[in-house]
Amino acid sequence: MTFLKYISPLKALRDLRGYLATRKKHELWFMMLALAITFGIIVVFVKDSHVPVPYKKNIIYVDSWPITRTEAEIREKQKVDEAKRQEDEAAFLERQKKRQADFKKYDDWLKKHGI
Repeated sequence: MTFLKYISPLKALRDLRGYLATRKKHELWFMMLALAITFGIIVVFVKDSHVPVPYKKNIIYVDSWPITRTEAEIREKQKVDEAKRQEDEAAFLERQKKRQADFKKYDDWLKKHGI
């Protein structure tokens, strides 16, 4: 590891200063512009990568049934539960179709523009 003795931050700064001193003025401006654009893109990606996830409670309630309930009561409860499940499933399918339509709209626009 003898090459580490040749590495020095002060030497690196002197080397950078010497390099920049030999550049023309317009080259330095383009370098600063390129650095600013690159830094801006990196900042946008870092900012966009953080998506806060909203906290959503997931509470599951358990029904307590007496041991004396009849078959008719069980079937009634199953009918109510099935109707609620079908309603939830229909709402989910509707949301899914709406999202698919949105994606199809964007896909058609991209195809129209040759992308």
